[in-house]
Amino acid sequence: MTNTALELFCTRIVDAGQLTQDDVRELAREILPDGIVSRADADLLLALDRAVADTHEGFAAFVTAEVVNFAVYGERPTGIITREMAAWLAASIAGRKGPTALGSRIAMEIVREAETSDEMLIAFALKARSATCKPTALRAGRLPCAA
Repeated sequence: MTNTALELFCTRIVDAGQLTQDDVRELAREILPDGIVSRADADLLLALDRAVADTHEGFAAFVTAEVVNFAVYGERPTGIITREMAAWLAASIAGRKGPTALGSRIAMEIVREAETSDEMLIAFALKARSATCKPTALRAGRLPCAA
């Protein structure tokens, strides 16, 4: 099922090259008022994260919460990340070039929130986390991977 409004939103944001706080509000209130309802919705948001570097911090929080909610509670069996679900999540989060920092965060949060996760997703989340954590950030006095 295609969410045309979400597709148009993503196209507009990619063309603009940035995602503002107003865009996050529009996404949450008008485009996805009931949250993510399909894998296609999640795929579009994860692709948008990869396509636009200049995003308001609220976008990461919104997308994380929505993808976690969809994966853990919206799909059946509830609370269980099956091998098939883990394969889809890993592929969607990784894209062609590997996970972004947001993708890594989402993978870790799904593993934390789910009652049970397939080993594939656990391994992917740990690898993604280590790949997106930059040692240079530690030298700058920040802990980029702290929860």
